[in-house]
Amino acid sequence: MTAGAGLDPRACDPARSFGRRHPEAPAPTRSAFQRDRDRVIHSTAFRRLVYKTQVFLNHEGDLFRTRLTHSLEVAQLGRSIARSLRLNEDLVEAIALAHDLGHTPFGHAGQDALHDSMQRCIDQGGAGDGWGFEHNLQSLRVVDELEERYPAFDGLNLSFETREGILKHCSRANAQRLEVMEPEGVANRFLTGGSPSLEAQLCNLADEIAYNAHDIDDGVRSGLITLEQLEQVPLFDDYRRRALKAHPGLGGRRLLFESIRLMLSDQVYDVIDSTRLSLEAAGVATLEEVRRSRTLVTFSADMRQRSQTLKTFLLRNLYRHPKVMETTGRARQVVSDLFDAYLSDPAQLPEAHASRDHLPRAVADYIAGMTDRFAIREHERLSGATLFP
Repeated sequence: MTAGAGLDPRACDPARSFGRRHPEAPAPTRSAFQRDRDRVIHSTAFRRLVYKTQVFLNHEGDLFRTRLTHSLEVAQLGRSIARSLRLNEDLVEAIALAHDLGHTPFGHAGQDALHDSMQRCIDQGGAGDGWGFEHNLQSLRVVDELEERYPAFDGLNLSFETREGILKHCSRANAQRLEVMEPEGVANRFLTGGSPSLEAQLCNLADEIAYNAHDIDDGVRSGLITLEQLEQVPLFDDYRRRALKAHPGLGGRRLLFESIRLMLSDQVYDVIDSTRLSLEAAGVATLEEVRRSRTLVTFSADMRQRSQTLKTFLLRNLYRHPKVMETTGRARQVVSDLFDAYLSDPAQLPEAHASRDHLPRAVADYIAGMTDRFAIREHERLSGATLFP
């Protein structure tokens, strides 16, 4: 849905946006949220997502998901659900495409290594700035500060509603710091309770739906999990049985794809139906009431339980598979070594980073912006070691 026509009264209307940090005249042919989406797509950080890890490192195969393909899948799922609920599709797309802009190379392994490195700066004499490192917060830093595309301001100057959706999680300590910088801003709800817009809530759930589905696909493609193992997972096995009933004798990748397709469809329909019931039960009639309420975009209780069982299966059998853990360990080493190398010899950094006031944060920003393959090359250059032959 564009503009305000046809939108649910609880949806975000770009004509009533809370605005941008730096005021700008409206675009003549695009709504505020369409403009946000376009700025994200043309950003440097968005292009880098094509070479950033989802589960499998970029060099492990050309057909595995990356942060870019994941973001596109979240946007597609989000728009499909938003259309049925009469939410703002443009806002959903903008949030979905931007939500992983702050992810490090090597996925969560890189994030954890950077956080540990920043924490060491505090432990070894107070050189840290107290923020640590978290990819949601880094995504906000990317769109608020780190992108350099416009002469009048740093960042992309996105609307409040898009920025609110990007900041899915935030510790209380970091929320308090953000609140000082931006009173009653995007972090306020983490201090006062309440919820973000329905569009932001939807993106959060679409993210979960997307990664569960594509991690099944990538896990089977990699050979680390099998269709036989997945028969232990009620959510997946139900759709496998449906696929076989409709197409007797179906096997291999076609069976896998059809099972995932059926699962995705049912989860989308479940979110639509459950959210409608949730909105009715909560009795909210406006966006302001949505913000004062609990989370309203949701699975049914049964789908939530079955989805959680799938997540537990993937955690035990894919994310903690010995081969994945071994790669994760090397990835953490790369990020940790890079951080220490740049901190001890800032001349190895680009001048724009080396000259910044807070060196540890400049180093974290630089490493977070790297692709997997650039981080590997830099590590080899600085250390002489080859951790990923």
